[in-house]
Amino acid sequence: MELSIVGFGPGGIEGMTKEAERAIQECEIVAGYTVYVDLLKQYFPGKEYYSTPMMKERERCEWALHQALSGKRVAVVCSGDSGVYGMAGLLFELKDKFKQNHIAGAEQLKFHVVPGVTAACSGAALLGAPLTHDFSVISLSDLMTPISLIRDRIRHAAMSDMVICLYNPASKKRQDYLRMACDIILAYRSGQTVCGCVRNIGREGEHAVVLSLEELREYQADMFTTVFIGNSTTRNLSGKMVTPRGYRDV
Repeated sequence: MELSIVGFGPGGIEGMTKEAERAIQECEIVAGYTVYVDLLKQYFPGKEYYSTPMMKERERCEWALHQALSGKRVAVVCSGDSGVYGMAGLLFELKDKFKQNHIAGAEQLKFHVVPGVTAACSGAALLGAPLTHDFSVISLSDLMTPISLIRDRIRHAAMSDMVICLYNPASKKRQDYLRMACDIILAYRSGQTVCGCVRNIGREGEHAVVLSLEELREYQADMFTTVFIGNSTTRNLSGKMVTPRGYRDV
C-alpha cells in the first residue's frame, strides 16, 4: 500500500514536474484543497476527486489515509511543494497516530513524497533573480503560528540582512499583516530596499511587480500573492529584482 503526497507546482501543467504528473496520472483518487482540485480537474479528467475547504486539512488527510488503507491508489495534492507549508508533515503525523491506535495496515502503508516547485522559486523566476544569496521564508498566516512568533521571525530575518520571502501575506481577516511586516523590517532596512510581488503564479491573471519597501507597505496583497523583500545589496536592474551572489569583477 502506498499514498502519494504530491507537490504540483504553481498551478499550470507546465510548472509540474514529470514525477508529479506521473503520480497523479497513476492514482485513482485525488484529494486536496478545493482551489487546487479545481485547477487539476482540467488536466486529469476521469479521476475521483475529494476536496475540503481551508481549515479542513486534518479531515482531508484522514480520509485519504483511510482510502489508501482500503487499497485505493491515492494522491494528496498540494500547490508548490508538499513539504513547504503543505500536507506532508500532517500526513506523517496522522500515520504515526494510526499506528499507535493499531489501525490495520498503518504499519505497512508507505508514503511517496513528490517534490514540487514552491512559490519562492517560481515567483523569483518571474521577478528576475532575487534569491541568488541567502534567504528566509516566512508565512504571515497566524492560523497555526502565534502572531508574536511571526513578528519575532520577521525581526530576526530583517536583522540578518537575508532576503525575505513572505507567504500568505494577507487575507480578509489579515488585511494589515503585510504592512505590519514592512513596519518591522523598516526598522532595519532602507525604505528604498528593492522588493517584489507576484500574484497568481502560473495561473490566469499572473502578475509581477518590482517596487520599494515603502511602496510595498501600501501594496494590496492577497493569499495568492508571494512577496520578496531584498537585502542591502538587492538591485533593480532594468525592471528586474536581482540579488548579487558576490562574484568579483562584475
